[in-house]
Amino acid sequence: MIKLTTVIGARPQIIKAAAISRSIKKHFSGEIQEKILHTGQHYDKNMSQVFFEELNIPKPDFNLGVGSGSHGEQTAKMIAGIENILSSEQSNGIILYGDTNSTLAGAIAASKIHVPIFHIEAGLRSFNMAMPEEINRIVCDQLSSILFSPTETGVENLRREGFFQISPQFKNGKQRQIYNSGDIMYDNSLHFAQMSLEAEQILHDNDLEKNNYILATIHRDNNTDDKTRLDSIFKALLEISESKKIAIVLPLHPRTTKLLPINLNNETYQYLQNSKYIKLLPPASFLEMIALEKNSKIIMTDSGGVQKEAFFFSKPCIILRPETEWIEIIEHKAGILADADYYRIIEAYNELSNSEIQFPEIFGNGHASEFILDKIVKYFK
Repeated sequence: MIKLTTVIGARPQIIKAAAISRSIKKHFSGEIQEKILHTGQHYDKNMSQVFFEELNIPKPDFNLGVGSGSHGEQTAKMIAGIENILSSEQSNGIILYGDTNSTLAGAIAASKIHVPIFHIEAGLRSFNMAMPEEINRIVCDQLSSILFSPTETGVENLRREGFFQISPQFKNGKQRQIYNSGDIMYDNSLHFAQMSLEAEQILHDNDLEKNNYILATIHRDNNTDDKTRLDSIFKALLEISESKKIAIVLPLHPRTTKLLPINLNNETYQYLQNSKYIKLLPPASFLEMIALEKNSKIIMTDSGGVQKEAFFFSKPCIILRPETEWIEIIEHKAGILADADYYRIIEAYNELSNSEIQFPEIFGNGHASEFILDKIVKYFK
C-alpha cells in the first residue's frame, strides 16, 4: 500500500484535493492510502471548513492550525509541522497543489527528508518574480519527482527552463518525470456542475438574472493592499454597472472586506455603498461559485482559478492582473488582461460583450486525477 500525504491550506487546494480523493476512493483504494494534512493557512470557516462539508471531501487527518502571519513565520511553522507528520506517518510520497506557502513548505519539508514530491499544476509561470506565488511554484517544481502540468504551455515552460535537458537523480534512484496531465479543476467542474443546481438559490436571493450580470472576484494583495489599484478597479466597476445598468456581484474575500473602507477613496467607497447595481456578498461556497460563474454574462477576476472556471463554462473573462499563467485563455481571445487600469477594464468589457468567442478543450478530458494517480502508482513499481 502506497502511503501518500496530501497537503492543503488554501481554499483552491481543498477543492483540487476533492478530485484526487474521489479518484482514490473510486479507482485506487486497493493501492493508495491517503492522509490529508491541512496547514490551516486559511482558517476562516467560510473559506475552508465549509468546503469539506459541501464537497464531501474526507476530513483532514492533521491540522497544523498555523493561521495568518508573515510569509516567513507562516512558512516556517508549516515546514516544521509537515516534516514531523511525514516522518511519523512514514509517508511514501507527498502531493502538493499549486503555488501557496503551503506548497512551498511541503516541498522544502519533504525534500529534506527525501520524500518524493508530486506537484500538481507544475510548470505554470507568470514571469513576475514580485509575486510570492511565482517563487513558490518555481521552488516546488525544482524539488519535485513528478511534475504534472495542466496544459501543454506548462510543459513548454519547463522545457525552456531546461527540465528536459537535465534530469536529476533523487535518493531513491528515480529520475524526474514530467507529464501534461490535464487540469483536475476541469474534472471537478464537470463533476460538480450538476450539484450546483441546488446552489442557484444564490441567484434568486440576490435578484440576479441569468446571463445578465457580471461576476467579480478581487483578492490578491497587490490589488487589495494598493490604494490606487483598488480604487481604479472599483471605479471601473461602478462606471460599467451604472452606464450599462447591469448588476455586478462580488463575493468578497475576508481581506477585501477588511480593506475596502480603508483603501478606497472616500468618495468611491460612498458610491459603492449606495450603488443599486453592485452587490457585495460574503464568501461564496464552491457550489455557489459554480452557480454564479456558469450563469453570468462576463467574469472579472484576479484569481487564476476563476479564470479557468470562466473558460470551463464558456464565459469571457476580464483579468485584473498585468499577467496570467493561463495564456491559452488570452490566445483564444476568451480573456483580456486589463490589470487595474480603469480605461482598459471598461474597454475590455465593451470588447468581450460584442465578440463571438470559441472555447476549445485545452484543459484535458476531465480525467486528470486518474492519470495523475496512475503515474504515481507506477512510480513506486
